Amino acid sequence: MKNKALTLTVIANMTSNYGESLGNISSVQKVFRGGKEYATRSRESLKNAICVQSGFYDDLQTKVDKEKEKTVTQKLVNKEINAANCRSLEGGYMFTKSKDVTYIRNSSFYLTDAVATEPFINDARFHNNLYLATNYAKAHGLNVQNNAKDCGLMPYQYEYDKSTKIYSLTIDLEKIGKDENFGAEADNNEKCERVIALIDAVENLSLVVKGNLDNAEPIFVAGGLSPRKTHIFENAVSVSGKKLIIEPVKEKLAQGYSCALMRNGELSNEDEIVRELNPTSVTDFFENLRGQVKEYFSE
Repeated sequence: MKNKALTLTVIANMTSNYGESLGNISSVQKVFRGGKEYATRSRESLKNAICVQSGFYDDLQTKVDKEKEKTVTQKLVNKEINAANCRSLEGGYMFTKSKDVTYIRNSSFYLTDAVATEPFINDARFHNNLYLATNYAKAHGLNVQNNAKDCGLMPYQYEYDKSTKIYSLTIDLEKIGKDENFGAEADNNEKCERVIALIDAVENLSLVVKGNLDNAEPIFVAGGLSPRKTHIFENAVSVSGKKLIIEPVKEKLAQGYSCALMRNGELSNEDEIVRELNPTSVTDFFENLRGQVKEYFSE
């Protein structure tokens, strides 16, 4: 069968993003599975980070429409600015031109939530803005202890999580660079550059949360070009007690895919992974993948 997609499932050490806050308390996003709580980084947060780091949002233009009851902010789309010539629209859009005209174009790439491999253990961090409050107190002849409210002293706390998480990315190679709303399509060179920009971002992914820089590069990755437009390894890659479960990954790899491992001790059965799955280095994996993408779009 002809390859139609590119699919990757990644194990990475990354922080979670934050959900709702209650007063001055911030909590990380979580999911419940099997009666246990697992920290997550949402697919929306991952997608935004990948779009920013890949340069997809460099040409982003937004439009704000103010109506009687609400204000609508949306990506700018028209005949001259569409997914074929504007990379920021590759991730999909819904643009309401008028009351009767709405353009919709789904994303050409899809992500899952990044879910931790181990149950969440609450690690609360406590902070305050004492230095700023003290600086204000000195400038206005106040005492921080006696006039805490007037000085703007504000204690706050937030949950913190940085853990091994698993997520998947699948790119629809037949949809990249096409915008059916306007009958427009990018050339193969532009399509190729877009796909490579996305996988480059995954290979070198950095995240920022609560002012902290987070290296979220892959520790283990499996995938490749695929005839199926789905997350092939989503159900196969799993970790139990720091060990990668080998057999389901091995079965998928036999279908023509490959994998890579960074030997940093994060997975406790690295020797078994090397023996049973024969992984390459992460650098070689992505270099080979870039070569496959270039070959695909040169046909």
